[in-house]
Amino acid sequence: MKCSGSGKQKMKNVRVLSSKVMFRGRAYNVRRDEIIEPGGLRATREVVVHHGSVVILPVLPDGRIVLVRQFRYATGQFLWELCAGHLEPGEKPLPAGRRELLEETGYSAKRLRVLFHFFPTPGFLTERMHVLLASGLTAGAAQPEEDEKIEVRAFRKTELKKMIRKGIIQDGKSIAGILYYLRFHPGA
Repeated sequence: MKCSGSGKQKMKNVRVLSSKVMFRGRAYNVRRDEIIEPGGLRATREVVVHHGSVVILPVLPDGRIVLVRQFRYATGQFLWELCAGHLEPGEKPLPAGRRELLEETGYSAKRLRVLFHFFPTPGFLTERMHVLLASGLTAGAAQPEEDEKIEVRAFRKTELKKMIRKGIIQDGKSIAGILYYLRFHPGA
């Protein structure tokens, strides 16, 4: 499935009365907008403004899928996930995907393509996640960021289905990416 559009919000028929940045962070900002929505409703909306992210689904020649396990402070636990990372302002998904794949897993991909994209939390977050399929993998040394302690492991499709069913994989982007791949990708 090919992504269309630029990833920018479409604000047709919305009138912004005022907009104020309430917080500036490293990965996102928080903005409070006074608006009139389509249909005339006047509302205050707090929006987390995020440049977007990439989620990489690395598939080995034998069909196993590579996941990473890392501690996620916000959840208070270690999670099994597809590797992922945020887009820098103006960065395109494919170069970001190559960077994140190498950083977190040590693999480089001969082929990388967009499978689909989605909004993980459209009620208040502008983030668009681009799920990329990585194939033709070559192993190498991971290059994690200083604050990342990552375990890398490949799983068979049957293992992944069980892990999702039993709640071992709890990360939404990984569940969406894996299930999409298993259901819609030819040969999966």
